[in-house]
Amino acid sequence: MTARDPLPSDITAPDDLRIASFVEGTTLLLLVLVAVPLRHLGGLREATAIMGPIHGVAFLVYAWLLLRTGASGRIAWRDVVILGLAAFVPFGAFLVLRHRARGTSPASVPE
Repeated sequence: MTARDPLPSDITAPDDLRIASFVEGTTLLLLVLVAVPLRHLGGLREATAIMGPIHGVAFLVYAWLLLRTGASGRIAWRDVVILGLAAFVPFGAFLVLRHRARGTSPASVPE
């Protein structure tokens, strides 16, 4: 830990990235499958007003951890790109989590 980098260096561990991916994916699903329908079908504008910023923060934390993990060399940059793109797809984070749990690259083709 330094003055410029207040977080410990192990913050970029793959476990932290998996947790952030799960949280980001969950908040995206809640936003798309719960909050947006409540807003448009039920007239509850508060649903997206609450869930939108929560998902935004979760996405920014995930993106930051993803970039730090790539910069530390713990995962390949090709995987950083794939993991980043998966964050924009509902259920993408969970597919990535499955691959990471197996210890394989998200870019690898299942046998």
